[in-house]
Amino acid sequence: MTSPRKPTVQANDVFRQQLLGAIPRLRRYARSLVFDAAAADDLVQTTLERALAHWHQFDQRRDLLVWVLSIAHNAHMDQRRRDSRVTVVDPERASAEQDSLAPDPGVDVGLRIDLINALTRLSVEQREPLLLVSVEQLTYAECAEVLRIPVGTVMSRVSRARAALRQWLDGSARPAAGARGLRRVV
Repeated sequence: MTSPRKPTVQANDVFRQQLLGAIPRLRRYARSLVFDAAAADDLVQTTLERALAHWHQFDQRRDLLVWVLSIAHNAHMDQRRRDSRVTVVDPERASAEQDSLAPDPGVDVGLRIDLINALTRLSVEQREPLLLVSVEQLTYAECAEVLRIPVGTVMSRVSRARAALRQWLDGSARPAAGARGLRRVV
């Protein structure tokens, strides 16, 4: 008895090459979005599978990276919806597990830890446009297209996210009642 075969992807070579070129930026965006290397790799895999399965829907007049990041955003939102129905893991336990698996963090580990902690404190609605504009260097219009929100909303969210990060990183923000402030551990 033979096992069922998966359908083969018939994407043309130009599309495949463009998709391969977008992978590093897609991986960077996924890692900064989910803060977990394994989950980011899963998100990239899902995104690439969806892109290849629907390559014929890609409009050649659009930027491929914007299209792929849109797919990644939608896949991430799908995963968040699924995860909202699943039991939540204790953040301190997860952090300890991640620390035990992490490679050498580099020279300025304190700054990196502060930045990651500050980014995790941002709401997803602020973090996503900030990462797309600041890290992936998309224009506000491209970011709005990826997230399917108005350009003015992107500008507002990026501005508020930058202000919040600035306050948290320079220590001028006061933590909410019951919340722990950022502290550097080296």
